Amino acid sequence: MGIRTPFHQLKFLFHGFHGVKPEEKKLGQKFVVDVDAWLDLSEAGKSDNLSDTVSYTEIYRIVRDVVEGPSQNLLESVAHLIANTTLLKFPQISAVRVKVGKPHVAVHGTIDYLGVEILRYKKNEKPESL
Repeated sequence: MGIRTPFHQLKFLFHGFHGVKPEEKKLGQKFVVDVDAWLDLSEAGKSDNLSDTVSYTEIYRIVRDVVEGPSQNLLESVAHLIANTTLLKFPQISAVRVKVGKPHVAVHGTIDYLGVEILRYKKNEKPESL
């Protein structure tokens, strides 16, 4: 088995209805989602075959389905659903890091976004590069 390296997906943007406040659930808002997945990319590099890796389109669909799906109160729940679904759907992924943020938060000051970051491993696996 080759070295598991990160497979990056950055800055997905979707409109969702997550949050504790009633107006967040009614009006919704933009969410920024970053996903990093750790898997062995050596075979895909040799074969040039999509079946030897993870399609970023499939990860995009997972993120879209969660963010545009049923309302959650907490960003932690949104991130957890994305991470769990990704690990369950792709057995070749040993770990996934998910960042979920809200770019339009009512705070004084300039920010890109406020949010959470979680890191989840498959049982008994920790990538060498983490």
